[in-house]
Amino acid sequence: MEQDVESPAIIKQPKLPKQAREYLPKQLAEMDRAKRIQRYVQKDGKCNVHHGNVRETYRYLTDIFTTLVDLKWRFNLFIFVLVYTVTWLFFGFMWWLIAYLRGDLDHLADNQWTPCVNNLNGFVSAFLFSIETETTIGYGYRVITDKCPEGILLLLIQSVLGSIVNAFMVGCMFVKISQPKKRAETLVFSTNAVISMRDGRLCLMFRVGDLRNSHIVEASIRAKLIKSKQTKEGEFIPLNQTDINVGYNTGDDRLFLVSPLIICHEIDQNSPFWEISQAHLAKDEIEIVVILEGMVEATGMTCQARSSYVSSEIKWGYRFTPVLTLEDGFYEVDYNSFHDIYETNTPACSAKELADMTSRTRLPLTWSLASKLSQQGLPESEQEGQETKTSLDNQAKSQQTERNGDIANVESESKV
Repeated sequence: MEQDVESPAIIKQPKLPKQAREYLPKQLAEMDRAKRIQRYVQKDGKCNVHHGNVRETYRYLTDIFTTLVDLKWRFNLFIFVLVYTVTWLFFGFMWWLIAYLRGDLDHLADNQWTPCVNNLNGFVSAFLFSIETETTIGYGYRVITDKCPEGILLLLIQSVLGSIVNAFMVGCMFVKISQPKKRAETLVFSTNAVISMRDGRLCLMFRVGDLRNSHIVEASIRAKLIKSKQTKEGEFIPLNQTDINVGYNTGDDRLFLVSPLIICHEIDQNSPFWEISQAHLAKDEIEIVVILEGMVEATGMTCQARSSYVSSEIKWGYRFTPVLTLEDGFYEVDYNSFHDIYETNTPACSAKELADMTSRTRLPLTWSLASKLSQQGLPESEQEGQETKTSLDNQAKSQQTERNGDIANVESESKV
């Protein structure tokens, strides 16, 4: 008997175009690699570093003012309310204790008795009197008398300590409110950095801009390359910082940030990108940290904005799209195109290889002839003979030219 055997269903996958089949794995690999790279500085400028196992925590208390300013807003407000409440309760308890020890609470109905504080009949009234004293409200219902020297002393102590608490807490809140951290939110960096040719040389470029009309005074830009390295002695240095020159020698690092500017780093022999090519950049794990500093024009306080670019965010062979246009009587900045880039012809080799190729094309003709003869294996005597023959021919040609010139001069004189 024949048995019916179910044949497995064969589902044919749709055949993608060749370009899509080649591009998709590369894109997926690039996305996976971008996820694996651990940033040193986030795109919004926050440093991705956490301090652990700090045993000397008392150092934070030695600078309590800075510690309070650095706290988050919810903790800062909680401490603000807590400090005032504790001081009011403490001095309220002290006023109640004085009234209790003097016996004022036992002579509330005695009009002949002179209490320390008039109309103080319990802890609640003592607490209210403490608030009135420290905040200098002075409703006039509760007032201290001149028959209570200990109350006068406590009044002086509370007035002085209350002024210190007010100065400390109000100053802390003022400094925290006036911090220029939010000013950095309007200082923007381009999403990607680019590498392309500029004036015949490879350059690393990124763009910065200011969204506000109030400008940053004394603005300056710095850049650091974050990359782990190993020394010749075998020492491993994690997250080594190398300075990237963005115009320190020429003064281009000091910016007049009225409109978006393209910051350029020329890749020369002193650059850490001197031997990095397009293929090497795609495989290497590097991070560029850029720091923009300046003073806020409205407050005069120093502001700092940071961002970073990992290797997947550095586009080789691209340029930034212009964003500045001339309108009727003014210049207009189109921030919709601030992050846009376009592709341009750029050699894929490193700057060192490009410089070597450029130097070969600019070699003198005599040097190239001699090297060509040496490559062909000609004897030195033949090379010298050819060089001598060439020099003699040149001399003969020059003498013939001088003779022709003399003859021409004689002819012209005879004609005159």
